[in-house]
Amino acid sequence: MAGSESELRGEQETVDRLYRRLDQLRAQTRARLAEVRREGPSGSPQNRSERDAFATLYEDRVAQLEAVEDRLAFGRLDLTDGATRYVGRIGLADDDHASILTDWRAPAAQAFYRATAARPDGVLRRRHLVTRRRSVTGIEDEILDLDVLASAVEADGSDPAGARHDGLTLSGLSGEGALLASLAAGRTGRMSDIVATIQAEQDAIIRSELQGALVVQGGPGTGKTAVALHRAAFLLYAHRRTLERSGVLLVGPSRTFLHYIDQVLPSLGETGVVTTTVAELFPGVSPTRVEDDVVAEIKGRAVMSRVIGRAVRQRQRVPAQPTEVRIEGTTIVVTPTDVSAAIARARRGNRPHNQARVTFVRDMLARLAEQYVAQLGWPVAPDERGEILEELRSTREIRIALNLAWMPLTAQGLVTDLLTKPHRLAAASPELSGHDRALLQRSPDAPWTAADVPLLDEAAELLGDDNQAALARERADAARRVAEVDYARRVLESNGGDGLVSAELLADRFAGSGPSLTTAERAAADRSWTYGHVIVDEAQELSAMAWRALLRRVPTRSMTIVGDVAQTSSSAGAHSWRSTLEPVLRSSWRLAELTVNYRTPAAVADAAQRVAAEAGLPVSRLTSARDVAGALTFDRVEPGSLATAAVAQVRSLLAEVPDDAGAGRVAVIGPRRRLEDVRSALRDAGLEEVLRAPGSTSSARATDLDAPVSLLTPRESKGLEFDAVVLLEPADVLATNAGDLYVAMTRPTRALRVIHERDLPVGLNGVAGQPQY
Repeated sequence: MAGSESELRGEQETVDRLYRRLDQLRAQTRARLAEVRREGPSGSPQNRSERDAFATLYEDRVAQLEAVEDRLAFGRLDLTDGATRYVGRIGLADDDHASILTDWRAPAAQAFYRATAARPDGVLRRRHLVTRRRSVTGIEDEILDLDVLASAVEADGSDPAGARHDGLTLSGLSGEGALLASLAAGRTGRMSDIVATIQAEQDAIIRSELQGALVVQGGPGTGKTAVALHRAAFLLYAHRRTLERSGVLLVGPSRTFLHYIDQVLPSLGETGVVTTTVAELFPGVSPTRVEDDVVAEIKGRAVMSRVIGRAVRQRQRVPAQPTEVRIEGTTIVVTPTDVSAAIARARRGNRPHNQARVTFVRDMLARLAEQYVAQLGWPVAPDERGEILEELRSTREIRIALNLAWMPLTAQGLVTDLLTKPHRLAAASPELSGHDRALLQRSPDAPWTAADVPLLDEAAELLGDDNQAALARERADAARRVAEVDYARRVLESNGGDGLVSAELLADRFAGSGPSLTTAERAAADRSWTYGHVIVDEAQELSAMAWRALLRRVPTRSMTIVGDVAQTSSSAGAHSWRSTLEPVLRSSWRLAELTVNYRTPAAVADAAQRVAAEAGLPVSRLTSARDVAGALTFDRVEPGSLATAAVAQVRSLLAEVPDDAGAGRVAVIGPRRRLEDVRSALRDAGLEEVLRAPGSTSSARATDLDAPVSLLTPRESKGLEFDAVVLLEPADVLATNAGDLYVAMTRPTRALRVIHERDLPVGLNGVAGQPQY
């Protein structure tokens, strides 16, 4: 992968031209933004609103243009019609509006990823540009038209420089040299995009239709996460009008993971995707406690939706005895019969608990008013009847009686009561065993866990807004409206209003067009927001209750579901897509598979596959794209010396992995207690600084992905990748969860070093060159 000097110079001239245009657009956009900001907040509300809108537009455009600096252009297509088309991160046009760079997502760029010698799709030659910053350092050509290839061979007796004939047939990889170069590059603590090296099977998934739920199943290293992120960028490009108002939600397994991938979408020109975890789906609740696996499995069962629903209905109670209330010498009776009839009527409306309570209260007050009027002995005028209803409503004893029958509730209050009061849980959960109910018991002051969030979301859906909270919002809105009208009136007076526009109309225009949050900001703060598309990574970890919470946020069922059922760690997670998704999606989902492992060297991947198969995991078929000499080694050590051996391996690996531009990362993965031993051993060896990001003065954190070395449990490493991994005591990891061992073994791109005191698990015994234990 090189290219002649003249070819490189020619491509450098083109790349220089593209960057000049990019710099010109940046300067123009910054100038327009500065001009808008100089105008300041003065002027009419309408003018201020327009300026805010333009400022937001220019800020977003500047952010997009800044984010595409690296590898702006990475491909070129020479077509049968004589045209040449460059492919890059975004589309660019010159001053005459002629295209000079084609957005990778555009239909015109699809052949860059899918054309083959068998189906060239009008492409004579596909060229991959290898760049470092703004310099072209290499080119790789694929000749896809056989006649052109034959002419070149006949002319000089060899293939054109850098050309590969029918590379897809021979290796299964498009742009093999560029791809392998990117795979060999050192890791940086942040995920990189794959836009320059997307392979055909990945591209087909990325460009799959928006409708329905697409399940992307693939083993470790197949690029599932990268495909999901590039699909998000593609959908926002291809379906902008559909998705720009409702937005796209990306759900990841942890904040560490979301931090790891947070630069990918901006580098693809998209900044408006909402990212979250299941634990963060419920606004106002931040789980801080780690749930025991057994308890998390119970909370994740589908039956818990019935438990929550029953708990809500049981808070709508008919009193055992009548309640007598004296009002100005008149006795009113709140009877069980009236309460039962009012509850039945309120339930018939099928509204959430707190909204249906309004119907219940009105019905009961009407019944009590009839009693009151009947005892007066004379007719009551309509306006006097309103006074009677208000007097009944404000009577303390009546309020207490009605609240006891139908109390306004919050999701947090309901779930706390359910999990802290054994009699409530027993009444609501006949399907659960006594043992399961005992495991669910918690103290009232216990912090929330991630497994509680789907329960809270279920409760919030069944409860709806508290009517009192809604009334408070209405009062606040009314006060704000008064202030807006008063401001509009002063604006009209200062401008000599002519009476054609009222203060109320001007206030309406200001409210309708004034500054607003972005779609992503509004969606993230609103539990009831529904998205145009939802992407779920590591989806195999989701419980049945978590799926219910997610599906509420995408009523169209337009989803991209990414995962590997062989890597499931959670006891509440999936081991079969069909059994997990059929109950919630019926037949509205389709399956696509990724089959090429790009990350892990073949020796490591094969060993991991054997371990997984021996453990009975549903492993996907997998073909490794490459191998690395000496990628897998084993080191059996004496009891008590595991941490010392790990430090020695870390020291050795840090000297081996690439360190250009700060790249090159090592992870030590194992049980938590083993990791703490390694941390202490690093400190004793004077190496604790390797756990901190360069330039950081803060104390080392186990999940600092910017540090040269990370100490992670297998579950913390899920979805991440490193140049090298030191795996501690695989037998201990396997004893906890077979999927965890499969995950841990498949994180490295270069080397896996296994250190153990105990016998190796079945599947690792007998690995080539290793002794039998």
